[in-house]
Amino acid sequence: MAALRSLLLLLPLTALRLLGQDAYEYRPGSDDGTGKWYMGREIAHTMHAAHAAWLDRPEREREERPTRMLERMDLKPGEVVADIGCGTGYHSLRMARQVPGGRVYGVDIQPAMLDSLFARSLAQGLDNVEPVLGTEQDAGLPAGQLDKVLLVDVYHEFLYPKEMMASIVAAMKPGALLYLVEFRGEDARVPIKDEHRMTKAQCILELEAAGLVWERSWNGLPWQHFLTFRKPERSGLE
Repeated sequence: MAALRSLLLLLPLTALRLLGQDAYEYRPGSDDGTGKWYMGREIAHTMHAAHAAWLDRPEREREERPTRMLERMDLKPGEVVADIGCGTGYHSLRMARQVPGGRVYGVDIQPAMLDSLFARSLAQGLDNVEPVLGTEQDAGLPAGQLDKVLLVDVYHEFLYPKEMMASIVAAMKPGALLYLVEFRGEDARVPIKDEHRMTKAQCILELEAAGLVWERSWNGLPWQHFLTFRKPERSGLE
């Protein structure tokens, strides 16, 4: 961990400093990017609900090992969890079964995705799933309620990552955990477009800028990083 942080210090100052209203740069980028840059990274376009079938593809278990991923979250009955960028509820519904007596907030900015989540939760008899329509700058979650947060392949698409992370951190209890899952930007063998991948160093740089502390990483997924962050007990962000 110390060695990685030393490497981060070698990044350009413009990528490291915490910026207020000047957090974002606008300049030409890739065909699949937005032309909006944050801490040296071009923000990717959001996947439209019209392509939601990709989230539920049969081969996803083999390619991404989501069951193994959820096991690493060590979910417990009664916990309050948020699935940010929940899409059709692929992860939300699985998590809901593991937190009886608790609650899963499925957050998305596309109503069509939340309609699917709601219909599926009803069909499966799950009464502890709550769809939440967020915005590009606010997850729309109650303050200080979350025990755990899951972000799977969505952070890189936040159009306002600084503001979105501020709202997510505010919704976390002191000591709560956030799990960031992103396709590995260091591995050219991962069959995902460059703009939809992130390096481990970039993930840590950006989430620590949001006030979280990187605790550990797990390399047990075929294509993705699995990084665990914690909200400090006293962060000054409540």
